[in-house]
Amino acid sequence: MTDDPAASFTRARAAAGVLFFSDDDHIMLVDPSYKDYRDIPGGYLEHGETPHQAAEREVAEELGIHPEIGRLLVADWAPNESEGDKVLFLFDGGTLTAAQLSTIRLDPSELVGYHFHDITQIHDLTIPRLARRLVHAHAAHRDGTTRYLEHGNQI
Repeated sequence: MTDDPAASFTRARAAAGVLFFSDDDHIMLVDPSYKDYRDIPGGYLEHGETPHQAAEREVAEELGIHPEIGRLLVADWAPNESEGDKVLFLFDGGTLTAAQLSTIRLDPSELVGYHFHDITQIHDLTIPRLARRLVHAHAAHRDGTTRYLEHGNQI
């Protein structure tokens, strides 16, 4: 036991990502060079950075584009045994135009590809906790809501 009351508070890491859509309502998944599963553009917040700023920065770094990043779709409390407590923010990137898609330049140190996928196939395409989060984010995009999740599940 410590005399410091703050020692018992969580020190959650925060990450932000962006969900992009195609004209036919499919969602973008990226193929990271350093992970064994598909993900979305995004990453951890840097010191002094807001979740929205981190989402914008990560999209610029990973995809080389600067689209307007919209509203929050999902906030997910998602602790991980190996990484500790995390809170994840997922923002609406809207539908990317043909012009925006043509200017994507992947950062090869982070991504080896990207594709758009039907949301109904998402559980076959990525890890379960991310798939649950993406299903909720897709629904929030369609119904104009924001969802609070824990471990990818709405409470």
